[in-house]
Amino acid sequence: MLVKIYGSAVFGVEATTITVEVNIDKGIGYHLVGLPDNAVKESSYRISAALNNNKYKLPGKKITINMAPADLRKEGSAYDLPLAIGILAASNQIKSEKVSEYLIMGELSLDGSLQPIKGALPIAIKAREEGFKGFILPKQNAKEAAIVNDLNVFGIENITEAINFFDNKSDLKPTVIDTRAEFYKSLDNPEFDFCDVKGQESVKRSMEIAAAGGHNIILIGPPGSGKTMLSKRLPSILPPMTLQEALETTKIHSVVGKVKDTGLMNHRPFRSPHHTISDVALVGGGQYPQPGEISLSHNGVLFLDELPEFKRTVLEVMRQPLEDREVTISRARFTVTYPSSFMLVASMNPSPSGYFNDPDAPVTSSPAEMQRYLSKISGPLLDRIDIHIEVNPVPFEKLSEKTEAEPSKNIRERVTKAREIQTKRFSELKNTHYNAQMSVKQIKKFCELNEDSKTLLKNAMERLNLSARAYDRILKVSRTIADLEGVNEISTNHIAEAIQYRSLDREGWLG
Repeated sequence: MLVKIYGSAVFGVEATTITVEVNIDKGIGYHLVGLPDNAVKESSYRISAALNNNKYKLPGKKITINMAPADLRKEGSAYDLPLAIGILAASNQIKSEKVSEYLIMGELSLDGSLQPIKGALPIAIKAREEGFKGFILPKQNAKEAAIVNDLNVFGIENITEAINFFDNKSDLKPTVIDTRAEFYKSLDNPEFDFCDVKGQESVKRSMEIAAAGGHNIILIGPPGSGKTMLSKRLPSILPPMTLQEALETTKIHSVVGKVKDTGLMNHRPFRSPHHTISDVALVGGGQYPQPGEISLSHNGVLFLDELPEFKRTVLEVMRQPLEDREVTISRARFTVTYPSSFMLVASMNPSPSGYFNDPDAPVTSSPAEMQRYLSKISGPLLDRIDIHIEVNPVPFEKLSEKTEAEPSKNIRERVTKAREIQTKRFSELKNTHYNAQMSVKQIKKFCELNEDSKTLLKNAMERLNLSARAYDRILKVSRTIADLEGVNEISTNHIAEAIQYRSLDREGWLG
């Protein structure tokens, strides 16, 4: 008897429906075809034990299973449940009338219970697109898949529940989630808040500007000055994610199995990889491509602590994704594209010892050592970082103050207003949404300067020996400062403040 069951495979962040054809005939043997990987091939052992432990059996006949399309690689253990249900239906151990109406995925334990799967959200989206009656999957993934409206999502704990459902012995209750309520829940209670930070007003101001314009930022300062503490709080002042952004972000995290019971992600991601990370782990890839850290930080923040300690090759592969806001991974048989629109926040010590021109420092470095240390970061990468800010240690008087600093909520309100101005400004442009994304042509159009501002910028560039690449960055940042003030014209005050945020462009910065 031939039975068709439907599962799904995830490539990139999109799912493809897989038809599992199970045929039972005279003879003996178990044949699984359709380009399965080792995890899929091993499913026969898990299925046999799970069925035996639940008073069912693997029929002693010739079982042929084809996973179509047969030229598409099938990987992972999530096909256990559809294969098992297909075998039971084809051998008449359960009724087969409605098995083809549902999309089924799940990994079986030997006792028949189900383990969570990866990619439940993109699979659920595909199931709705293709008109399936419902999606049957492990209970741990039910919240994640239930984000998708107009689809019945049935979370089950073991194979017996699925068998009883298809045999009409019991009903399954769909998991229902109010997507909007889930999204707005705990939006105003960030784990890390700027009210915890004492002092550092100038750095907070620079981070507010970075958040308002989507600018990449680098913090330079000695150990213990608060670089990591400040960086962790940046997501709390970014504008709240739209529902569309939340779905995009959740989909990427779903592919790598990082969502499970949490449902829809409502906070912007903050990723902080260790400096020993490989280039493949950062941008994504592998034999069967998976999203890397830059894609996991999509719509959020990627924090690289101690930037010069990262391998040069790792930093160089970020240049294209920073520019294009997506990363494309090509293999011989297919190509996948992952979105990677993130804010880069980097931190570094100004020298190998960690102390910069400090006569009281326990260890100092020579100018040559400092130059060698800084040269680990290439010019083209620095070119994509708009704001450079020096972070100084906080004095005791500030640390011991009892007054609470401004909370993230207040800063975020100002940032959101500035972003709304930019959304209106770039409404007719397809690939530009905030100031940091402006091209040279758009800078000329939206960053016009009056004569006083031009004179100030000219004098600053000559006196401070600012590089040519600093020119566009200063204009972009000054445009954001003007947006924060709610004014249309860029004034000398805005230019003067923006010039302060180009520390690494100054010749002689090393003293």
